[in-house]
Parts: sequence; C-alpha cells; structure tokens
Amino acid sequence: MRVIVHLSDVHFGRLNPATVQPLGDAIRRLAPDLLAVSGDLTQRARRTEFAAARQFLDALPFPRLVVPGNHDVPLFNVFTRFFTPLARYRHAITSDLSPLYLDEEMVVVGVNTARSFTWGEGRINASQVNTIVSHLAGTPRELIRIVVTHHPFDLPKGVAEARLVGRAAMAMQELSAAGADLFLAGHLHISHIGHTAERYEIAGHSALVVQAGTVSIRSRGEEPSFNVLRIERPRISVERLVWNVERGEFVATGESHYRHGEGGWMKRSATSD
Repeated sequence: MRVIVHLSDVHFGRLNPATVQPLGDAIRRLAPDLLAVSGDLTQRARRTEFAAARQFLDALPFPRLVVPGNHDVPLFNVFTRFFTPLARYRHAITSDLSPLYLDEEMVVVGVNTARSFTWGEGRINASQVNTIVSHLAGTPRELIRIVVTHHPFDLPKGVAEARLVGRAAMAMQELSAAGADLFLAGHLHISHIGHTAERYEIAGHSALVVQAGTVSIRSRGEEPSFNVLRIERPRISVERLVWNVERGEFVATGESHYRHGEGGWMKRSATSD
C-alpha cells in the first residue's frame, strides 16, 4: 500500500500561523510515501513567501512532488510575470516543472498548468500531454497512474466551466488511452471527488478526480484541509483532514472508498470487497 498526502493552495502570505506547526505534525504522523503539492505555495510569489514555503517543505522528510499554481506567478511585476514567470518558484522550490515519481506501486507525473496570460485560470498543452503519456506508457500496467496539476479536470456543482483547466477534453482523450487512474488538483479551495466518466464520456474509462481544499485562510466556506490517499490496486481510499480550532489540530472527517472494476473506479462502502 502507498500513502499520499495531497496538499494544495498553501498560500504562504495568507496562512494562519497557528496552523503551520500542526500541519507539519499531522503530515509527519502520517509518514506518507509521497507528499504531492498541487500548486499555489504562495499568495503573491514574493521571495519571503517562497522562502517560508521551502522551509516548511524541508522540514518534512518525505519524497515530494510539487507543481506551481497561478499564485506562484508574480501578479503586479509585469516584466517578471511575462518574461520569467516562475523564476522565483524555480529558485526556491524546484527547477523541474515536469516532475516524476516512480516506485513499485505507482507512477506520479506532475505538470505545470499555470500561465502568464490567463490571470488565474490555467491550461495544458499538447506537448505537456505527450510528456505525461510517455511517462505512463513506459511503466508496468499494474502501477497506479496519477497526474498532478494545479487547475482541475473536474468541477463541483455550481462552479463555472471557465475554472476547468484549458484544453481538458483534448488532454483527457490522450490520458485515458494511457490508463490514467487518478487526477490530483486544487485551485478552487473546495474539496471535491469526481469521476471523469461523468464529464468526458470516454468509453471504457472512468478515473478519479480528487481536489484538495486550501490550508490557508482564503477559504470558500470550508475550514483549512488536506487529503490523505491510501492506494493499493484495485482500491483507493480518500480521507480529508480538517482544521479543528478548538483542538488546535487537523482532524479526520471521514473516508471514501473506491474500487477498480470493468467500469473503472467506482465508489464502494468501507466493508465491501
């Protein structure tokens, strides 16, 4: 079994200082096989915010895969935004904008969907999709195949379609053919789990789309939270840990269970086989 802590929209610069140590403590107790961070480490891509994000990550002694978000691109420095948009991210966090994690049970591929011209929303292009497909295609079929982006491939009800990652339909056609099982994203500050079959209607393919909320104070009616995924083919469980003000810690609020079958990944009860 593999354990992934899925963290998104940390927003150093708009993070409640009281949550930082408990967040780190919770992650260390979980001892994940991989820490997946799906973007927006900072609020305004300031050097001080990136330094705080790097210090936080370095205190977590686990393999990690990180992708940038739109807030990791400077907003007000026009020259930097359009000519070196991720220079500070590359310097402080990682220069790898197409990160890859591979072990005996899973392959995880990250992709940068943040763009200088989109002013908040994101996009994936054909070249990036080809890179993901090449990584997935070069691994044993029994591995769980995971794609990490900042901008989501699915949306909760009531969220405008414009929030979907640009060229999502094109990307999903190729990624479904490559057997993608699981998509991790953030951006909306709303926790959500969906199935690709409900949106894309690709015959024979139904992957899970798991969206993390935010651990910052920039909530959308939710308390700060993050996800924990436990993965062992043909099963995936997703647990949400939520900030509890009274207890001063992140507390588990329930777990959803999924099993892979002929129809793809489907929800199951905790006791079903």
